[in-house]
Amino acid sequence: MKIYNTLTKRKDEFVPLEEGKVKMYVCGPTVYNFIHIGNARPMIIFDTVRRYFEYKGYDVNYVSNFTDVDDKIIKKAIEEGVDADTISKRYIEECKKDMEAMNVKPATTHPLATQEICGMLEMIQTLIEAGHAYAAADGTVYFRTKSFKEYGKLSHKNLEDLQSGFREIKVTGEEGKEDPADFVLWKPKKEGEPYWESPWCDGRPGWHIECSVMSKKYLGDQIDIHAGGEDLIFPHHENEIAQSEAANGKEFARYWMHNAFLNIDNRKMSKSLGNFFTVREISEKYDLQVLRFFMLSAHYRSPLNFSAELMEASKNGLERILTSVERLKDLEEKAQGDVLNEEEKAWMADADKLVEKYEAAMDDDFNTADAIAAVFELVKLSNSTAGESSSKAYAHAMKATIEKLCDVLGIITEKKAEILDSEIEAMIEARQQARKAKNFALADEIRGKLLDMGIVLEDTREGVKWKKA
Repeated sequence: MKIYNTLTKRKDEFVPLEEGKVKMYVCGPTVYNFIHIGNARPMIIFDTVRRYFEYKGYDVNYVSNFTDVDDKIIKKAIEEGVDADTISKRYIEECKKDMEAMNVKPATTHPLATQEICGMLEMIQTLIEAGHAYAAADGTVYFRTKSFKEYGKLSHKNLEDLQSGFREIKVTGEEGKEDPADFVLWKPKKEGEPYWESPWCDGRPGWHIECSVMSKKYLGDQIDIHAGGEDLIFPHHENEIAQSEAANGKEFARYWMHNAFLNIDNRKMSKSLGNFFTVREISEKYDLQVLRFFMLSAHYRSPLNFSAELMEASKNGLERILTSVERLKDLEEKAQGDVLNEEEKAWMADADKLVEKYEAAMDDDFNTADAIAAVFELVKLSNSTAGESSSKAYAHAMKATIEKLCDVLGIITEKKAEILDSEIEAMIEARQQARKAKNFALADEIRGKLLDMGIVLEDTREGVKWKKA
């Protein structure tokens, strides 16, 4: 298996630190609002990477954090007149709902920044004692960037080239820096903001330190793979390397994986351009399995353009696969014969070659686009060979093969029953009649069934209204 490694700028053969095991850290979202489709791409991509490792027999320890203390969270809390914890808890739960709808498996561990402050203080103290960090007069603690000789090895730039990036990072105590390239590990509190006590000042951690600490706690000093969007290469991942390797005295991550940007109608996604979409908004138009299928339709290192036309194409492509599996399921139920005939054996040999083609694509830096192409070839083979005269064994074998490969991609092959508006209205009317008859138990039962179907009811002055959850 080969992985394109941002650190080496080439495809490297994957050799795990420990045989049969993969330690993988993926940077998670900052939870101040519903996640957008740009957040969804790395979630789906690296969930698929994890699934393929598991398919290959690896035991994967997959850690993905939630940043639950940040300027954006605090700003949202002030706007709503609540504390920051209320905002972060709300949107962690909403994020988990979207992840489930996209069939993204829960991480082995989902650590929260606010619960790892002690570890951050310990690592910062270690860095200070080793001469890699220092405290300014106001209590801000900075990492002494020039003390780490390999700084810039991930972004492949030297310190002078990176100055423009540092100029964007302005914080309290900026004047206390020894060097413009130094970055914040700990910063003083501001009025009305959450804070923690520290030896340097009451305050909160800088953004970069949290991932170094959480990776160390849940995966160890060294990990196999660190992943995230390409926007994190600098400064976030560059700073993680500097902190972790300066504190631990060894290489941090062997392989660095980064997915490319997602554009909307060939333009960068932006609220100001009016082309900013949350995953929740997309779910109102499409099953999120379609979004997942769309995300995997291109190689993860290629820029991906989101458009209504491409989503419709993905919907149709996914429908082809689901229809084929449903047809095979029907054939399996009706067919006889538990042994493949000679012709079916030849066709299964062809199917095995397509499985090999699929695995070769995934082994080549997780090329999901080519892997999906192999699945479509399997569907074509199935449609042209499986019929009323097929044995039960053949229908089952073909169905199981397609399902197995789709499962690696996180694609659920069971078709969801379409819910018609007329069905919903009929159930709502039945609930209304039950309420009039004061049969509240039945009314609640109907409401519960609708909720299970993804339909939320709202009792308003104008009557009952419904929407998809």
